[in-house]
Amino acid sequence: MYKIGEALVGKDNEVAHIDLIIGDKEGRVGEAFANGLTQLSAGHTPVLSVIRPNLPTKPYTLVVPKVTVDDMKDAEKIFGPAQAAVGKAIADSVEEGIIPKDQIEDLVIICSVFIHPEAKDYRRIYQYNYGATKLALKRAMLDYPSLDKIMFDKDRAVHPVMGFKVPRLPKWNAPYLQIALDAPNIEMIKRVISELPHSDKIILEAGTPLIKKYGTEVIGQLKSASNNAFVIADLKTLDVGQVEVDMAFDDGADAVVASGLATPEVIDKFIYEAKRLGIYAIIDMMNVDDPVKKLKSLRDVPDIVILHRCVDSEKTQELRFDKIKEIKKGFPNIYVAVAGGINPNTAPLALKEGADIIIVGRFITQSKDVERSTRLFINQIGGDIDLNRVHVE
Repeated sequence: MYKIGEALVGKDNEVAHIDLIIGDKEGRVGEAFANGLTQLSAGHTPVLSVIRPNLPTKPYTLVVPKVTVDDMKDAEKIFGPAQAAVGKAIADSVEEGIIPKDQIEDLVIICSVFIHPEAKDYRRIYQYNYGATKLALKRAMLDYPSLDKIMFDKDRAVHPVMGFKVPRLPKWNAPYLQIALDAPNIEMIKRVISELPHSDKIILEAGTPLIKKYGTEVIGQLKSASNNAFVIADLKTLDVGQVEVDMAFDDGADAVVASGLATPEVIDKFIYEAKRLGIYAIIDMMNVDDPVKKLKSLRDVPDIVILHRCVDSEKTQELRFDKIKEIKKGFPNIYVAVAGGINPNTAPLALKEGADIIIVGRFITQSKDVERSTRLFINQIGGDIDLNRVHVE
């Protein structure tokens, strides 16, 4: 048996990142410990943690540098403040009961330590690595994180090194408002985006006319104008599904749309490629008489289905809100979106039937007061901004 822990503590070049594994001396961790101590790698020489020279800590702990040690200045940081910090953290953890005292002779620890080559402040190197080691060890012994914690944070978190949030559509945040940016006028579209209220509920759609005029490169412009919003490329793909997915993905699309009128073979390749690349696959069921039958004909199901009434038929076609429950019953993991002349009066009807996404175009984009018109829908959807996004451990 063994346990794994991780922690990031500190800032600037002295930031500490610890990965560790603790387990039985007679088991796999013990074997890895012995191998690490005897099979050395150039630039990554491991060292036993010590509180001071000639006083190793227990459980015995192997400190392994993550970053290649190129010279004696790098070596001093590892064999000085980092080694001492790890050793003191392990000893304090035993004293505080994080590690059972009666098991210190039976366990060993392998601790992977990050020291930035430009780190200079030895006191901060010590403090950050002490805190990170102790936190990683405590997390390991508590089996942190729980699955609930992972599910809660996976779509809220921002990796500090990457520095930006990957837009996703988590179920806990549904329903959403998708704004269809169809007008083939990029300056007008940018103005609309600038007037939208800030909301975690808003999705942007690069509409088919917009893409036809400017190409998929317009997706990047929408991303830039909206501070990295979730952007859907409404390709309405009918053929060469894989190729069109790749084009939109390369230009930053978070989701792509194929027409439900395409053959199952085209849609299968479309869905496969979108999921391979980690973006959402959407099927627009405009003019598809039986959406459920169409879904059953596919090898894999899309992430989102759109029940769409086309603009030119709004006066003659009915909105198919009755299909929402039918789709969700047969395919409970699929999001169902509705589109086609949706307004503040029809949106509540769709939401009542279980719609996950309300798609609105002209009511917002052609409004004299874009923010107010958007708010009319946001207020119906609820939960304007996720107040639980604050990073708390």
